[in-house]
Amino acid sequence: MARFFLIIAAIEGFFAVLIGAFAAHGLKQILSPAALETVKTGVQYQFYHTFALLLVGFWLLHKPATPGLKASGLAFILGSLLFSGSLYALALGAPRWLGPITPLGGLCFLVGWMLLLVAAWRTKPEA
Repeated sequence: MARFFLIIAAIEGFFAVLIGAFAAHGLKQILSPAALETVKTGVQYQFYHTFALLLVGFWLLHKPATPGLKASGLAFILGSLLFSGSLYALALGAPRWLGPITPLGGLCFLVGWMLLLVAAWRTKPEA
């Protein structure tokens, strides 16, 4: 599972850079300032949680049996898909009914961070 999280984190990081650059250069003349700001928010949160997923992946390499850690990584992945993905879609003109999906992604991020807290709390320090 550690390898899976590290691979997904690399893919997420790649796409965060790609989407951010494309928005800043390719869509600057097409999207409204508000839509560009929406994309920027999506990219920022995608990057934050890419780094969190890297942390989870490396942690799993060293302590694979840490309770809650795998669920934390899965919550970060789902959060990125729902939160950032819905923001990108909305900025590009997707139907407004996608709007309520964004907070579900935010909730997944919160769950991921709480699970990471639980994993840290339960991890015994090495002597």
